[in-house]
Amino acid sequence: MTDVTKINDVISLERVDSVALVCIDNPPVNASAQSVRAGLVQAIDAANADDAVEVIAIYAAGRTFVAGADIREFGKPPLSPSLPDAINHIEASAKPVISAPHGTALGGGLEICMGTHARVGVKGLRVGLPEINLGLLPGAGGTQRGPRLMGMKHTLDMALTGNMVSGEDALAWGLIDRLEDGAPRDVALAGARAVLDGTLATRRTSDLPVTVDEEALAAARAMVAKKMANLDSAPMVIEAVERSTGDVKEGMVFERECFMACLKTASGRGMQHAFFAERAVAKIPEAGATPRPVEKIGVIGGGTMGSGIATAALTSGLAVRLIEISQEGLDKGVGFITKNLDGAVKRGKMSAEKRDAAMARLEPSTDMETLADVDLVIEAVFENMDVKKDIFGQLDKICKAGAVLASNTSYLNVDEIAAATSRAEDVIGLHFFSPANIMKLLEVVVAEKTAPEVVATGFALAKKMRKIAVRAGVCDGFIGNRILAYYGKTAGYLMEDGASPEQIDTALENFGFAMGPYKVGDLAGLDIGWANRKRMAATRPNEERYVRIHDKICETGAYGRKTGSGFYIYDEGDIRPNPVALKIIDEERAAKGITPGDFTDQEIVDRYMTAMISEAARVVEEGIALRPIDVDAVFLFGYGFPRFRGGPLKYADEIGATEIVKRIETYAKDDPYYWKVPAILRRMAEDGSTFADLNDK
Repeated sequence: MTDVTKINDVISLERVDSVALVCIDNPPVNASAQSVRAGLVQAIDAANADDAVEVIAIYAAGRTFVAGADIREFGKPPLSPSLPDAINHIEASAKPVISAPHGTALGGGLEICMGTHARVGVKGLRVGLPEINLGLLPGAGGTQRGPRLMGMKHTLDMALTGNMVSGEDALAWGLIDRLEDGAPRDVALAGARAVLDGTLATRRTSDLPVTVDEEALAAARAMVAKKMANLDSAPMVIEAVERSTGDVKEGMVFERECFMACLKTASGRGMQHAFFAERAVAKIPEAGATPRPVEKIGVIGGGTMGSGIATAALTSGLAVRLIEISQEGLDKGVGFITKNLDGAVKRGKMSAEKRDAAMARLEPSTDMETLADVDLVIEAVFENMDVKKDIFGQLDKICKAGAVLASNTSYLNVDEIAAATSRAEDVIGLHFFSPANIMKLLEVVVAEKTAPEVVATGFALAKKMRKIAVRAGVCDGFIGNRILAYYGKTAGYLMEDGASPEQIDTALENFGFAMGPYKVGDLAGLDIGWANRKRMAATRPNEERYVRIHDKICETGAYGRKTGSGFYIYDEGDIRPNPVALKIIDEERAAKGITPGDFTDQEIVDRYMTAMISEAARVVEEGIALRPIDVDAVFLFGYGFPRFRGGPLKYADEIGATEIVKRIETYAKDDPYYWKVPAILRRMAEDGSTFADLNDK
């Protein structure tokens, strides 16, 4: 006998003989919204009240089980029932409740499963506790029920990394009881019948004992101290898991207190802002335009950048025609791509079969005419306007009508490049970041005449390549490199005035950057910035203070890691300050009559970040970035900005405009040309508004 009742819009209750099937149907990812929580409570009560029901089974419709919280509820007053209360209600059911998760069971979704009396996963399942990525910790029993099911070690690993694990691992750890093939409803029904015939045991998770794992706790503390010291939620995860050995109700109260406290920490706010930034950047004026179809692309240039772009395209399923001017250059490019794909196989990111299929989609050529049938072409040669204009003039004649013509330029004027063609509406900037097959950011640079559907195509390509696209206007350096060029000068001024490159790097790494600016410069190649400074030399104002140290280091042939030395010496993994660079610094100070001063690490951070914020504010003010959160996304995903701080303009809001203006005015006493208060910051200081206010407009 089958009887289906709609509990509410997202929960239904179906009785099949003595089994009550509870279906969650809240597309697209069955988020644990208030309607889901309330519906689950009502369904459990209804099933318990039905004398014909002996076992209850929870499953979900669609492509996944509950994949986390409803982000629309973030930052709003909590709605009853809370997720912990709903899960406790499920666990307290007088009749056994099993769950049949499929797809992904993440965060609160996995915690729902932990609260049921048995778990039968559908093959292909992946589970995780990703709350740490929001600066939070599991807040609905994950740190208390997790150790009871799979031990402290696996709970700590999942809760501190946020990584998903396979259903097979979850089964081996004891997190789930079975893994079966089939549709979720069928697996749920079969699991319930297994409970009835005694072949699937049930128990309340909260009744299970916890074994103390001091080794796992010590390892977690050491890892957090080394890698997550700035994230408030990380030590709370460890303490909550440690408390799982006591009374479960007290442990859950403590867990929930920690969860609510994390919502109020600066690192929690920063991590949540970063999460929303990744989604906010897709809201562009051209969002309603229809992207042009892209199946085959051309990439001009087989160097580091071009081969990286080609690799990213191949791994996303696109066919790629790689163009180089010489067979030698082409062979090198193919070699780079082969190495990239082989590396992905070695790291377990790609199967050998997929690698072979990707290589089969690569067509190397030295003939530009072979680009006649591609849907989109990306020029990735060195930063020289004349060379790029020549290439685009050729593409104008070669490429089919409607093909998108894109430049990977890091700085140059896309309007000027577009003017070299008769189809400026088809031209766009697609600024990838190196290594392009790994870095997530893609700046989509919209020129004056770029057609809306071409912009939409750029964003669609980014999505296909699993990158985060940010819309940028045309100016020298667009969003990221323009701001970098500005605050990079501050690092140079600090160095010339007395701080060593090593101190500057250390101060900023302690602030949260993975690498300081001088290590980054050495990694990227000092010659790249040198070439750009030479390009800009003719337009450099006489009033601007210019630091020649970088140029003089380059003149010695030291370009960073690729030459073995730059600001540092790189010797078989050993990194140490370069005495030649330090000598040049001393000579430049002496030549300018500078007596080296002392800077605290905090003074270094304050100047560096104030400069970054100042230029970022101008980028927003001029409309180069659509919103402050777009700037934050650029720096989070392209420049290694510490995620727990949310981005430069989120960090600016944490400091406050009044304080930033005060700093700029103080620094301007020594260098009034460089340090100027942006009008937007002055206005914010006066009216108390924030960059967050602009994100909402």
